[in-house]
Amino acid sequence: MYLSREEEGIYQGEQGETLRRMMEILVALGDIYGAETLVPVRSVQIAGVSYKNIGEAGLEWISDLQGRVVVPSILNPAGMDLCRWKEMGIEEEFALKQKETIEAYRKLGVTIDCTCTPYQIYDLAGPGDHLAWSESSAVSYANSVIGARTNREGGPSALAAALVGKTALYGYHLDENRRPTYLVEVEADLQGSDYGALGFLVGRIVKDGVPFFRLPGRRPSADELKALGAAMAASGSVALYYVENVTPAPPGLWQPEETIRLGRKEIDEVYAQYPGGGADAVALGCPHCSAEELETIAGLLQGEKVQKVLWVCTARKIANAHPDQVATIEESGARVFCDTCMVVSPATERFGKMMTSSGKALVYLPGLAGVQAGIGSLKECIDVALGRR
Repeated sequence: MYLSREEEGIYQGEQGETLRRMMEILVALGDIYGAETLVPVRSVQIAGVSYKNIGEAGLEWISDLQGRVVVPSILNPAGMDLCRWKEMGIEEEFALKQKETIEAYRKLGVTIDCTCTPYQIYDLAGPGDHLAWSESSAVSYANSVIGARTNREGGPSALAAALVGKTALYGYHLDENRRPTYLVEVEADLQGSDYGALGFLVGRIVKDGVPFFRLPGRRPSADELKALGAAMAASGSVALYYVENVTPAPPGLWQPEETIRLGRKEIDEVYAQYPGGGADAVALGCPHCSAEELETIAGLLQGEKVQKVLWVCTARKIANAHPDQVATIEESGARVFCDTCMVVSPATERFGKMMTSSGKALVYLPGLAGVQAGIGSLKECIDVALGRR
């Protein structure tokens, strides 16, 4: 890699041991992936926040770092609601370690908003901006819907980018890697959780490819695009996709390596294969619920009482900005938890089966929490929570 004089100085330790270590991480990544230079980033989103995932070794590594981030930087969900962890059933020992982890990031100047949807609460990315984001669904949304440029960073490399202000210029930062590799023809009108089911299917087919969708019917909402990308990132490793006449267009000319056709039958088979029946809890907000989703959930729960555990996960700033919707949801007996989600919290592990409207959670609940998962529409999830199904 070519390093500027300033970058070389950091690499040689002229600005301290922490920055030297961080530059080593960035240069190693660049060498592995054939980057020629570093590129400045507008913002960073850092994974490796839940103590369940990073453990004591991760906490010690973060706590040992010195300095302050030099670009806006935000955290991924933690392993608990930082205020209401007791209500989640979190043990005090875990809570103390999680708080230590948060404080270690705070010391470095990272903004303590723990969310997988940072684009819903801050202006951190625009078309063409280079980023260093970590969480798979956030990476997908930034690349695909916003039109920014980021690879899926690991926790250490994202933190390195935050402290240095740059990342290695490779992968989805470059036009040549942003062209579609698959054409996906969808022959069904979709709504709501159908996008998660579609993403669940397509991710398994295309793996780390770049799909280009042709969708009939109405234009998908931002939340539906969020769900589509999140599911593909979980069931495959999709970090960039396109929807014809909806998302920013791909660069230059392209020719798909393969065409995939999916219809109503394939979507319905996902629901049939992963039914919500027998679930002892329902979890919504993976990725974190938007203001619009909170309003919809509140409308479905108005005047009702849940018969099963119902968690609604969202960013704290979203919840604080919509107290009426939160109050309506919680009057039903459901709980709105912030800072965390069902796939990164140890509190989930006590359940045998969870129902969700998320294709992403359908993958991660069994894989990360050891909990069976079923999928259904948002209304079907609420009906299960209310004991109607």
